[in-house]
Amino acid sequence: MFDLIVHETAPFTLLGGADVSPTVLNICLSRAQKIVAADGGADVALSAGLTPLAVIGDLDSLSHAARAAFRDQLHQIDDKDTTDFEKVLQSVQAPLMLAAGFLGGRLDHTFSVLNTLTRYPDKRVILVDETDVVVLLTKPVTLNCPVGTRIALLPMQTAKVTTTGLEWNLDDARMDPTGLVSSSNAVAAPQVTITPAGPVLLTLPLAELDAVIAAVHGQ
Repeated sequence: MFDLIVHETAPFTLLGGADVSPTVLNICLSRAQKIVAADGGADVALSAGLTPLAVIGDLDSLSHAARAAFRDQLHQIDDKDTTDFEKVLQSVQAPLMLAAGFLGGRLDHTFSVLNTLTRYPDKRVILVDETDVVVLLTKPVTLNCPVGTRIALLPMQTAKVTTTGLEWNLDDARMDPTGLVSSSNAVAAPQVTITPAGPVLLTLPLAELDAVIAAVHGQ
């Protein structure tokens, strides 16, 4: 474990180095105003005229401009066995993080982020991009979404899952990355319950970010 660098009692926005549109950035900031940057995410902050609480990582992707602008916020961690995303998760504490700039781009980076998310189930992180929000579920949740909303449940390990309120419900179903997944389901009732026994990724459209925040914040 690394030293604790940021300890916040309110949610914050975590910026990664992948593309973050102004729309996604504004959506995150309207719900979590403070910022932490993972390495190259500092350049996203700089471009938007924002100052992060901290810039954490091995800093090998940081531009000279961001390095100079945020020299007082830099926290370099030279550990080659962890990604910048993992370095951040080990170094911060907050009730919730809205993470933009971690999906899309290189496929191997996306897989690495999802792998890391699964290994830190105690960290409440919602990944946000132009189309989706993604969160790891390990505990029962209740969601309030419009009927017809697309929804997916993707197991990261073997898991048993029970749901209500979906078009195709699961009843203590055994899910596995190489077996059953629920990738193209839909909301069929105003309230959805998901009870996982094992780590499962929930994906919903970006428009349902507030529903996901309400479901997982404070768990």
